[in-house]
Amino acid sequence: MSTFGQVFRVTTYGESHCRSVGCIVDGCPPGMALAESDVQPQLSRRRPGQSNLTTPRDEKDQVEIQSGVEYGVTLGTPIGMLVRNQDHRPHDYTETDLYPRPSHADWTYIEKYGLKASSGGGRASARETIGRVAAGAIAEKYLRQVYGVEIVAFVSSVGSVRMPFIDAEDRGVQSPVMRDFYQLLDRVSRADVDADTVRCPDAASCDRMREEILAVKADNDSIGGTVTCVIRGLPTGLGEPCFDKLEAKLAHAMLSIPATKGFEIGSGFRGTEMRGHLHNDAWVIAPGDANGHSGRLSTATNHSGGIQGGISNGQHVYFRLAFKPPATISRNQETCTYDGVPGVLATRGRHDPCVVPRAVPIVEAMAALVVMDAVLIQQARQNAARLLPTIPLQPCMTGKAPTEPNGKE
Repeated sequence: MSTFGQVFRVTTYGESHCRSVGCIVDGCPPGMALAESDVQPQLSRRRPGQSNLTTPRDEKDQVEIQSGVEYGVTLGTPIGMLVRNQDHRPHDYTETDLYPRPSHADWTYIEKYGLKASSGGGRASARETIGRVAAGAIAEKYLRQVYGVEIVAFVSSVGSVRMPFIDAEDRGVQSPVMRDFYQLLDRVSRADVDADTVRCPDAASCDRMREEILAVKADNDSIGGTVTCVIRGLPTGLGEPCFDKLEAKLAHAMLSIPATKGFEIGSGFRGTEMRGHLHNDAWVIAPGDANGHSGRLSTATNHSGGIQGGISNGQHVYFRLAFKPPATISRNQETCTYDGVPGVLATRGRHDPCVVPRAVPIVEAMAALVVMDAVLIQQARQNAARLLPTIPLQPCMTGKAPTEPNGKE
């Protein structure tokens, strides 16, 4: 399907070399100020041609809001957004009429639909994500204004080059990540991430990652990597029991991004090596704030990644996403035709040697769409509950020990 979400619903459209790509956003609350300038920054971070680390395809990806907004305010009706394809070269893909590209979707699309887009990757192309990023920018504005939510993603590894404190491999299994990493999650900003075209907030790692990307580019090859994302300021109570747990929705969203191959949240796979008494997040009372508000329950550690029982607990939600090397590379590859005749595919076109620097705003957008949908679902539940007659609170909600029917504790 090309639609994501239950209440905040996003439908994307378009192929890599058609006239335009974009989306329809349904379920956006009315009365929010919205203009193209709210959406464009994230599209500009995603667009091709940003640096020598990305595809040289030169698309400005200028968004046009077509509907759902009047006098700069959302109407509550579907918001249509369009981005025109300008620098498209379908003639660069004539070879794919004969050869299915190794590890690309040419063959599987034919098996599913009986035909495929004649150029580029069609719907399997990363240009499909333009609609996601545009919709995510709207969701993010609402979440920021109403709840103060911050979503920041960054490149945490390229190939075998990774940030030095991304995990605790050399520190035993007392903790799945190092303290420096938790401190980074507290403070990292998009300005920190965008300080370098690699989009890694650690300067030393950036230099090594850049060398890795440029080396594979010079060899007409490609390389994969990982993106880490943190969601700060998330309200408690988001996510549904069982099948629509918040981490399940995040995994669904993230693994729908092209070229993704793995998802882990919180302690992830590293947490499987820990003992339970070390992995458990003990409850503590957080300090009160500067306005005199008393502290509330928090956790001493955050191995859970901000989610317990599928529901947000108020801590930072953080996860890591794996991207494979881009399938389309500019070197000859021994393969076979659709008819099974061995041959050599010589790929032309313009391709990313590594997708992770441009994937950062896509990850942020999909995180925003998941959270926005969960927020609206929870708001509906809370508003419906407010209409009911008041009932006595459960003991766990009053902070007092339960009493027996005769009034004795």
